[in-house]
Amino acid sequence: MSLGRIVIVEDETPIREGVAAALRAAGYEPVEAPDGPSGLAAARQPGVDLVLLDLMLPGLDGLEVLKQLRQTHATLPVIILTARGTEDERVAGLGAGADDYVVKPFSARELVARVEAVLRRSPERPAAVGILLLGRTRVDLQRREVRSGDGPAQSLSETECAILAHLAANPNRAISRDELLTRLWGLAPSGIETRTIDMHVARLRSKLSGDDSDKTEKFIITVRGSGYMLGPDVQSPASSGRGDSAGARS
Repeated sequence: MSLGRIVIVEDETPIREGVAAALRAAGYEPVEAPDGPSGLAAARQPGVDLVLLDLMLPGLDGLEVLKQLRQTHATLPVIILTARGTEDERVAGLGAGADDYVVKPFSARELVARVEAVLRRSPERPAAVGILLLGRTRVDLQRREVRSGDGPAQSLSETECAILAHLAANPNRAISRDELLTRLWGLAPSGIETRTIDMHVARLRSKLSGDDSDKTEKFIITVRGSGYMLGPDVQSPASSGRGDSAGARS
């Protein structure tokens, strides 16, 4: 099993291929991108754990890639790889939202160690959430079903489970519709007018509330102007307390 999927955005082929080989040998799944636009698209695909980002890129420079990526992936780990090693340039990269900065030339051993360190402290790699509880309602994300009390189980779609899992993995912040679009469908939100997320959330709320209409928005609450998050009373007992207070009601 891969330790994680890592996107390498680097226009110099020998460096990109060398980094990919080092990551593959360490147990990671590398995804290569030779320019800014393809790197941004690759980084926004579902299942990405970290991005290695060069600054001097064709099509879209690295800082602009990082800026646009942060609009939809606020906490996705990014390590900048560049020959620009001055203090001002490092500060600019970190100020734009990078998690770490590695100056070329670097050794494969150092790079893998930096990747491991960033991933360990990253909120994008939370403990897996398998069960969600709210009162007598129990959601089993592995079985993709929800059950209220002694009533029959209702099945959840793969997308509905993915939405719940992403909300549960980020219990302390509101998740925007744009982020859900890019994380779950790999769609760039720019120019898209869709209520797909709202419709999925509405169906989810209906299944989660069961016969209790008062519970409709207790499981997934709307944070006005920000998006959605799990309600503060939702518990995830298998995730070491990550299901504690999820935020304030809108």
